[in-house]
Amino acid sequence: MKTNRIEAFSDGVMAILITIMVLELKAPHDPTPASLAKMWPTFFAYVLSFVIIAIYWVNHHHLIHLVTRVDSLILWANMNLLFWISLIPWVTVYLGDNHALPFPVALYAAVSIAGAVSFFLLRASIARHNHEPEFKRLNKKMARKNLIAILIYVAAVPVAFIYTPLALVLIALPAMMYFFPSAGWDFSQTRSSVLSVAPSGLRDLRDLCAVKSAPGSHL
Repeated sequence: MKTNRIEAFSDGVMAILITIMVLELKAPHDPTPASLAKMWPTFFAYVLSFVIIAIYWVNHHHLIHLVTRVDSLILWANMNLLFWISLIPWVTVYLGDNHALPFPVALYAAVSIAGAVSFFLLRASIARHNHEPEFKRLNKKMARKNLIAILIYVAAVPVAFIYTPLALVLIALPAMMYFFPSAGWDFSQTRSSVLSVAPSGLRDLRDLCAVKSAPGSHL
């Protein structure tokens, strides 16, 4: 199987998920700024989830281009990732409708953990087929970033029951790393990094793509 089938199917799933989320945004019947302001939890949840899915899509796009041979493990690892991403619209509505109470926030963090772990497994399944030294070095770097994102999400679960606003910040932190790669993290050698549900640096993935296209490369 060619990688374009995996990419096309995954792109379609993510596009549908974003469409589902925006359809859940209901306009208030009262045409006043106050009624619109009351919707901030719902809109916040939508923006956060949109950014997370966008980061997954960007990283998935670059990661799939590194596949040299598609096997059953890669196919199922990809399906596992899509399953957990598909829960994002549901948990987004749950978070928004319950005005970011502790349990919905903790559940959102739990789904984020599952998504990040799934991306870790997909990346690892793809890396099995490559033994280039440069690939291994960059793969280890991506794995570290992946684990950092997972730890952030794990920390958000108990924090949700202690101080909910801080838990929301922790959930949003990996996405914030995408927009501000040098804020508080040693990303001085990368122009763009992603820590999330898809917690691997875009620069790393582009470097790996360069390894793939280099003369004499076996990627």
